[in-house]
Amino acid sequence: MTALLFFLAALVLLFLHVSAGVSLAALIVATFTGLYFDDWQLFSVLCALVLLACSGLLLVPNSLRSSHISRPLLAWIRGRLPELSDTEMEALNSGSVDWDGELFSGRPNWNHLLSTEATRLSQEERAFIDGPVETLCGMVDDWRITSEHYDLPQEVWDFIREQGFFGLVIPREHGGKGFSATAHSEIVMKLSTRSVTAAVTVMVPNSLGPGELLLHYGTDSQRDHYLPRLSRGEDIPCFALTSPVAGSDAGAIPDKGIVCRGQWQGEEVLGLRVTWNKRYITLAPVATVIGLAIKVYDPDLLVGDHENVGITCVLVPADLAGVNSGSRHLPMNAVFMNGPTWGEEVFIPMDQVIGGQDMLGKGWSMLLECLSIGRSISLPAMGAGAGKLASLSAGSYACIREQFGRSISQFEGVQEALEPIAGYTYMMDAARLMTASMLDRGVRPSVPSAVLKYRNTDLMRTVINHAMDIVAGRGVISGPRNFMARVYQAIPIAITVEGANILTRSLMIFGQGAIRCHPYIVAEMDAAGIDDETKAVEQFDAVFYHHLAHTATNLTRALVLALSGSWLAPGCPKEGQISHHFRRLSRFAAAFALLTDVSLLSIGGGLKARQRFSGRMADCLTHLYYASATIKQWQQDDYPESDRCLVEWGLQTSLYGLQESLRAVIDNFPVGKLVWPLRLLIFPLGSGWLRKPDDQLGAVVAASIVTDGATRERVCRGMYRSTDEDDALGQLEKTYNLMNASKELRATLNEALRRQEPDDIDGVVLLMGHKRRQLVDWAITEKLVNEEEGELLFEALTAQYQAIRVDAFDAQAISELAQVIQGKYRETDRP
Repeated sequence: MTALLFFLAALVLLFLHVSAGVSLAALIVATFTGLYFDDWQLFSVLCALVLLACSGLLLVPNSLRSSHISRPLLAWIRGRLPELSDTEMEALNSGSVDWDGELFSGRPNWNHLLSTEATRLSQEERAFIDGPVETLCGMVDDWRITSEHYDLPQEVWDFIREQGFFGLVIPREHGGKGFSATAHSEIVMKLSTRSVTAAVTVMVPNSLGPGELLLHYGTDSQRDHYLPRLSRGEDIPCFALTSPVAGSDAGAIPDKGIVCRGQWQGEEVLGLRVTWNKRYITLAPVATVIGLAIKVYDPDLLVGDHENVGITCVLVPADLAGVNSGSRHLPMNAVFMNGPTWGEEVFIPMDQVIGGQDMLGKGWSMLLECLSIGRSISLPAMGAGAGKLASLSAGSYACIREQFGRSISQFEGVQEALEPIAGYTYMMDAARLMTASMLDRGVRPSVPSAVLKYRNTDLMRTVINHAMDIVAGRGVISGPRNFMARVYQAIPIAITVEGANILTRSLMIFGQGAIRCHPYIVAEMDAAGIDDETKAVEQFDAVFYHHLAHTATNLTRALVLALSGSWLAPGCPKEGQISHHFRRLSRFAAAFALLTDVSLLSIGGGLKARQRFSGRMADCLTHLYYASATIKQWQQDDYPESDRCLVEWGLQTSLYGLQESLRAVIDNFPVGKLVWPLRLLIFPLGSGWLRKPDDQLGAVVAASIVTDGATRERVCRGMYRSTDEDDALGQLEKTYNLMNASKELRATLNEALRRQEPDDIDGVVLLMGHKRRQLVDWAITEKLVNEEEGELLFEALTAQYQAIRVDAFDAQAISELAQVIQGKYRETDRP
């Protein structure tokens, strides 16, 4: 009884994360209670002495613990910690930690999540979205842009400049709009539902680029000169990081700048002789100022004591002699400006280093800080926009398209494709908004930005592929009627840029997050790097035992919550009646945190090479993050009951994904001897008890974007909705409304047709789409509808036929289309 009470008390204390002093007192009480029940038997007394001696280690004097325990432990830990390059260390020190830190802690505070205020658009921001953004969407037509211009028309470029689209995030005092990150995200998202080319053209100058870098790191003179010009569109910026042989690995880029003296505007000044060769640079063909990430060397020690200065960000005017740009790439036939840029020993003064001479060698940390901003907004907004476009178009088309006298939205096979479109779109939008709100609170979410970029672009691929399956031939045949082709073509672009998804998932999310977001690892790494051994041991001692308690607590929580079916999870809010989901998420967060500690301890420096493991752990974090965002979004919308189906679907999908990812992590854990212990700790009652959303819920979710109502509007909110009947989506929306208005009339007609022999209504020719007038006249003659109803029915059937038609071109038109760029291609890229 003594040992049992001791261990039960220890489990409870660890589960509740009680302080050392209180824990020792509680263990003493539990031990003596056990001795009382054991009648003070000799064996129980001896057992009690051993257990109390072990628990007494909680109060071992610091000096004794440091010299006899912490010092040898530090030596052992140094051998287990991953070795990090300088650029990786800078990555760890960049950005800030927010909700991602709560998830890595294993004890997420759900009340804290719900109490955080989301950003609300200002009146000025809303007016801009409803005004210039709406107008810009109406000005662009992706089919004409691609088939006629291979560029935005000049009037569109002029409108973008005049309305300040290039200065969305630049403060008002420098001529910009000074909009919030949420407004920036909303603008990019809305544009992306209309035109990928327009969206990319606007988003790049406002995300990672000279404007953002100058805003945070530029000198006063640089900001005063460049920011107003960028805001007005007098200067068009690009930023060039990617090199052909190094990709986006800044540590490996060969592009360089040599510190030297040279001529600038008739004077000899100190500067850099820059040589670069960059690829895939958006806006490079039209840029007037080129931002570059280069490595700076100072062989003559003109600016310091080190020859290798490090990665630096510079600005190069595009009109300087030796600068080569203007050639274009065509990314998957999207025609936003993208191309190579290169230069040979182009001299620039130190004034062109972003931040001036003092910022030499600090470029990588600058980029990482700004990348966490751009990566949180641009591509995630495009992914959410693609989901909204898929939801509106596929939902409308499934409603409109009929087979066997029924809307195909009633077919279970079609519902199976509509279901993830609606569910994932809701989740993408929720994660986008939650992360944008972090930015508006001043957070620099380096890990969430990687999660968001990876997951939203991956889900973009999923929802667009499902939408293509539903619209079928309408999405396959190119032409002005096709509302899916351009976004379908753009999917690989989003997957690839700003850190390819394979790299982001397998190396960045968990590899960076496990250390960056861990409550103790960074402090331990700092201690391990201190040269003064006494100070190193002292700092290590101050944090390691907290780490040990943290791991023991998560181990206990993971086991207890698993054994209790998550019912013992504390601090679960009651709002929304989803406490059971909070409890399960808490359980899996504890398991995730435990696996993080075990992997850092057992794999250590080999973690970078275990990319399948890191990828699966990244999936765990992603599911936790998106489940959190789904809950947060429902709360922000004031828990509308009609959206419960989407929330339930999202949470069930995330929890199932968590279960399967955790199981895959354990089954393939790199240290084989730990597989069974981890399985017993995390899944003591077995895994596989959670399931994906069932067919009944799936049918309701599918119907949410087919049925006209508040839920459909919320899923599609913020996207561009054309009212032009000559526009592909405008025509689809008109048809959707007409089909809903004539639903009962068409049901009456279809029922009558099923009862007739074909010869009774002039043969099957009347059932062909182009014989609508005869069909309606027959319905009027048979008194199925009156004259007024007949006109509505005729209009609906006409719109329905137009909505399912695709484009057809005669031979001459096809020949002209093929000649748009025929004979104009030549290799202008640098060899």
